Formats: sequence, C-alpha cells, structure tokens
Amino acid sequence: MINVSIIGSGNVAAHLVAAFDKSDSVSLKQLFSRSKEVGFAIPENVEQIHDLEELAEADLYIIAVTDSTIETISAALPFKNRLAAHTSGTMPLDAIHENNRKAVFYPLQTFSKSKAVDFREVPVCLESQFAADYQLLERIGRAISDKVYAINSDQRKAIHVAAVFANNFTNHMYQIANEICSENQVPFDILKPLIAETAAKINILSPSDAQTGPAKRHDFKTVEAHLAFLSDEKRSIYKLLTESIQQHGKEL
Repeated sequence: MINVSIIGSGNVAAHLVAAFDKSDSVSLKQLFSRSKEVGFAIPENVEQIHDLEELAEADLYIIAVTDSTIETISAALPFKNRLAAHTSGTMPLDAIHENNRKAVFYPLQTFSKSKAVDFREVPVCLESQFAADYQLLERIGRAISDKVYAINSDQRKAIHVAAVFANNFTNHMYQIANEICSENQVPFDILKPLIAETAAKINILSPSDAQTGPAKRHDFKTVEAHLAFLSDEKRSIYKLLTESIQQHGKEL
C-alpha cells in the first residue's frame, strides 16, 4: 500500500481526499489544514493535523495550496529527501524547496467543494526531478485516474493558459449571457441546451469546424445590431471576440 499525505484544505485537496478514499492501492495517511473546519468530509481513517511538525512518514506529500505559498510550505516541511509534489498548473517544478525531491501532481479540472466529479476522468499531469520518483507518481496517479500524462513545466504552463481560455473565460461568457437574460426578463435556462450542444460538439469536431454565428458568417448587419444593443463593457467584449473569430477565419 502506498501512503500519501495531503497538505492543504482547498478545492483540489477536497477532491483528492475523496479520490484517494476510493483507492485500493493508495492509503491517505494525513491531511494538514490550518483550520479544523475544512468544508468537506474527511474519512475516519485519515488523521487531520494542524502542525507541519506532526507530519508522519509517507511515500508522497501532496502540497495542494495556493501558488504563492508553495515555496514557503515546502521549505517548512520537517524532513529532507522525501518526495513532495505541488498541484499548481503554472508554478515550475523548482517551486518545491530543495530539501526534498521535487514533483508535480496537477489534476486538470475545475474543482468546487460542493460539486462532485468523476476523478477517473480527470487528467493528471505528472513531473518529477528523478525518473524513479516518476514511476511512483504514475502508480499513484493511475490509482485515482484513467488519464495520466507526463508533462513538463513549460507544457503545463501552456495547458493552464489554454484551460483559462476553455474554462474560466468561457464561464465568464456564461455570466455575461446570464446578465443579458436577467436584464431582459428571460430565464437563463433557455440557453442551457445550446451550451450543452456546443460543448458536446467538441467531442466530434475541431473547434474551428464547430464555430458558427454571425462573426463566422461575416453577417455584419447582425453584428452591428448586436453592438447597438449592448452596453459599453459588453460591446467591447463582443467586438473583440468578433474580430478574433473573423481573423481566425482568414488564417484558415
């Protein structure tokens, strides 16, 4: 049995706890959190600690904290030459302090404590300082996910930027659409089948082939009507995205 301890109590930590709790080959040994209240269920067999000095020996320590505190936390670990991995999409491998063997265990997904995910479908991106450590990381990754990838720091940064476009910016577009609906007494639910179909298309079409709409058609009359309808901030966003869609069309 492989022993893993998690340092952190945010969204990523919450889902890792749930995923490891289902594993037959990985045992979650400890969870470090600054507060006793973490906002998610901790299995009875997992020891919750609040002092890094209480960390027991484990095969892997996953540091699931904010990017800005990875270096500080990893430097404060009360041991040397053990395997420590952070979960950041942007921080380099070297964010882990040199006292310990460096690794990355990055699950590529949007996580909320209140929304369960099927972790077997979550891509897990791995990187390690030493080849022998990668073999262990891979075993741990495959214990909770069917999608495990060897990704270096530069590739991971590119993936994270791409994910911001695909997820964070897309969700912000949903927020703007919701505001437009609300301002005009239209239920946002009316757009959900459209949103679902747009996402489903990506499983069978490239984003370029799936693109539709007035910008793609160069329907300038409709574009101008939309611009006239929108407020200043939304008009600027609409115009920028329209120009980007049309520019991509020229490049193709």
